[in-house]
Amino acid sequence: QVQLVESGGGLVQAGGSLRLSCAASGLPFGLYAMGWFRQAPGKDREFAAAIRWAGDNTDYADSVKGRFTISRDNAKNTVYLQMNSLKPEDTAVYYCAADRSVAVVSTSPRYWGQGTQVTVSS
Repeated sequence: QVQLVESGGGLVQAGGSLRLSCAASGLPFGLYAMGWFRQAPGKDREFAAAIRWAGDNTDYADSVKGRFTISRDNAKNTVYLQMNSLKPEDTAVYYCAADRSVAVVSTSPRYWGQGTQVTVSS
């Protein structure tokens, strides 16, 4: 059974930073692309970032490019999202996702975590 468990969310002031983690189990982590999505209140879930299985290719939504960094540690079966220069509009539930390729994980991933809340105060 595949499990993706996010952690690291919380309340932060605008301009601050947070690092989210997603621990994966039940799948060959080193063979899967990983992604992060987010869903703000009253809005659809949207893509934020993705990383190839080898960590050598990443993709970002324009809204987070230059402020967020996705990375992974295949030895720990964990993917991270470093979020800097946070804005109130970054407030959302952040979800971890997994699938075989960056193209798929950034659009319609098969596996999802339960999400972690990030709140950015102004």
